Amino acid sequence: MSGTVSSLGSSQVNSQLAAVQARLQKPITQLQTQVATEKTSISAWGAIQGTISSLSGALAGIKDVSSIVNRSATSSATTVATATATNTSQTGQYNLTNITLAKQQEIYSAVQTSASAPLSSGGSLTITLKSGKTENVPVAASSATLNGIAQAINKLSGGVKASIIGGTGGSRLVLQSSATGGSQSFTVAGTGGLAKFSYSPTSPAGSSNFTLAQAASSANLKINGVPVTNTNNTLTTAVAGVTINLAASGSTKVTVGSSPGAVAGALDSVATSLNSAIAAITKQTAYVPASSANAASASSAKAGPLLGNFAASDLSNQLLTAVTGAAASGVTSNSVGLTVSSTGAVSFNSGTFATAYAANPKGVASLVSQIYKTLSSVTTSAIGSGSSGANKGFINAQTTSLQSQITSLTSEAGQIAKNNNNELQILIQQYTVSEAAATSAATTQAYLSIFSSASTSSKG
Repeated sequence: MSGTVSSLGSSQVNSQLAAVQARLQKPITQLQTQVATEKTSISAWGAIQGTISSLSGALAGIKDVSSIVNRSATSSATTVATATATNTSQTGQYNLTNITLAKQQEIYSAVQTSASAPLSSGGSLTITLKSGKTENVPVAASSATLNGIAQAINKLSGGVKASIIGGTGGSRLVLQSSATGGSQSFTVAGTGGLAKFSYSPTSPAGSSNFTLAQAASSANLKINGVPVTNTNNTLTTAVAGVTINLAASGSTKVTVGSSPGAVAGALDSVATSLNSAIAAITKQTAYVPASSANAASASSAKAGPLLGNFAASDLSNQLLTAVTGAAASGVTSNSVGLTVSSTGAVSFNSGTFATAYAANPKGVASLVSQIYKTLSSVTTSAIGSGSSGANKGFINAQTTSLQSQITSLTSEAGQIAKNNNNELQILIQQYTVSEAAATSAATTQAYLSIFSSASTSSKG
């Protein structure tokens, strides 16, 4: 009897198992490659979303143009009057003529030997304001000096304030109304040792110890020919949004102009952020042919992770159109210095903007407002708005979809890996069984060979 039973060597078996493993791993590797691609796309959307968020923040600066347009007020004669303006004031010129300043009433006493020299006795002073209010000032005999009277009056912090003016001839008590305006005039009635300090403008000449140095009066002037009266020298309501500070009698011209510096700065910030957003989208959707690829990094064509993605390309188009398509009151983006190059780069020229604003401030303001509304709508659509999470934007929808695909692909790869492992275990088990059978067969064949050899030898 003759025959042979052979089995594969371990190295051959291992080689075949490795080949099976490679075959089984191939679909898993493909799924892992797809997962990596989806993750790259999510990262690309994240980069775009960051620049859109920055643009949204910059847009807040031009949301309300009227609130950031600076007004400036200048006076042709600052020694006569100065002025300031708020953003709500109307531009224009205001001629201020026949200015007379508001004044406080001021009276002074006859000269006394000194401010500390005692008077005959104490008493009281009753100060009556034109408004009808009275203030009683008691002065004790021990304090009956010019200094004592002044201190007692000032202690009240009322409608009149007192001071002492001294010289080589002696000292005088000076009383002055606390505020300007014709309504701030006052009279003084003294009793006791202070009776001589009474004062009334109707008193006969020489009957009072006080002399009128200056009568209380309101400010008077004409603004563009219209008479204006004010109790003090600061006019806050004569011209809406403009504060005029009168400094001397005479005339001056106040010019309220528009200063667009704040708007220009805000628009420049928008242009910078807009340029960054468009550049980010361009980078993520770009295709670089092999002939243009950077030899230092690659020699083959390159494609951005979002190449061919309609949502990304459309977002870029909408951002650019918000600028190139803007027009209001005969004003365009180009005419205010906001331009887009043939390559899609956005730039802003503040000098051009200032010239356009000076020529047509309302038209420019309308254009800026239109650009804000359009860009705000685009950014809201892209990244959502509010903190409630009701509107998260289409970028979030894109990344959520990609993440869902990653989860599905990862799960599929895991299931395939599990199935592969089971298949390998079955193959290994089958190999083990086959190897045991082969070994047993080889042993049997060896015994049969021995028996066959022995039988042949006996016959000889």
